[in-house]
Amino acid sequence: MKKTLIVIDMQKDFIDGSLGTKEAVAIVDNVKAKIAKYAEAGDEIIFTRDTHQENYLETNEGKHLPVEHCIEGTDGWQIAKGLEVPGAIYIDKPSFGYMDWKDYDLQEVEIVGLCTDICVVSNALIIKATYPEIDVTVDASCCAGVTPESHNAALATMKMCQVQVIGE
Repeated sequence: MKKTLIVIDMQKDFIDGSLGTKEAVAIVDNVKAKIAKYAEAGDEIIFTRDTHQENYLETNEGKHLPVEHCIEGTDGWQIAKGLEVPGAIYIDKPSFGYMDWKDYDLQEVEIVGLCTDICVVSNALIIKATYPEIDVTVDASCCAGVTPESHNAALATMKMCQVQVIGE
């Protein structure tokens, strides 16, 4: 069975940039080790990148979160140094959840990344709804939320929706 690691928005702006947190910084080594494990096994690795344009503050999201971040092509939009691996797939998504997971042959999925309570939970639930019979796992030790409390709330939500949570 094909295994896929989906690395959600491990971008500079979410780690130590405009929306960075100490919790996000703390998971980088765990995520790097997880990516290395999948790469060594020859498994599929997909990176998502939160991708906004120069008019971000004029968008609906920008009105609710008025902090410019992940503007396409900027340093903050880049995947954190040391995480990228050859052969990975990159998805630029303009919103919290990527809506075209159906275009991928997902059979067994593990999700890591940022932020647990926004983009990780959104993508986990979209994938679970798109592929209700596959195993979807989230490694909590490789995720961080906006706050520790909202991280834990998102993990609880995913568990209720039959997403397996490991690494707590």
